[in-house]
Amino acid sequence: MINSNKLYTGVFLDRDGTINVEAGYIYRVEDFKLYEFSAEAIKRLNKLGLRTVVVTNQSGVARGFFDEKFVEKVNRKMIKLLNKGGASIDGIYYCPHLPQGKVKKYAIDCDCRKPKTGMIVKAASDLNIDLKKSFIIGDRVSDFLPGKELNMTTILVLTGYGEETYKDICKKGNEKPDYVAKNLLEAVNYITEKLSYD
Repeated sequence: MINSNKLYTGVFLDRDGTINVEAGYIYRVEDFKLYEFSAEAIKRLNKLGLRTVVVTNQSGVARGFFDEKFVEKVNRKMIKLLNKGGASIDGIYYCPHLPQGKVKKYAIDCDCRKPKTGMIVKAASDLNIDLKKSFIIGDRVSDFLPGKELNMTTILVLTGYGEETYKDICKKGNEKPDYVAKNLLEAVNYITEKLSYD
């Protein structure tokens, strides 16, 4: 817990398909690959003084595909690769649950699995983030819906499942994000511009 009365603007990032190349369920750490723009994008968020937080569903744990130690290994690799590119993350929160999961311990209806808000609310409390001034970015509807509920600015990226998600939104007329970006770097450019006008 960061002991400060100051409230920060935060940027909440989905992991798979947003920061790293979408590859389905990753079973080997070496299969984790950052998009070439991710470190630069996150470095820009760091320079803006924004709290940068990863919030990711990892139902592969509940499905029995891998354990939490593996999720943490992959996250450590992500941090290492981002650090190498001059970028840093202020916090990583993941949900290992799935109500219909095969691993009994994780087969629960939790409050943290996106599109529920638990991970975001916990991170905001831990890192002194003002959610109403913050942003949430991902490639699926479930990534930005929590932001809608929490009055955050929501961004859909077209990487990962993003293009498919956007086509589906347009076809069905579902709730739309506040902004659609080609990728994480374009999303950060939008955030930079928006903050300069606020």
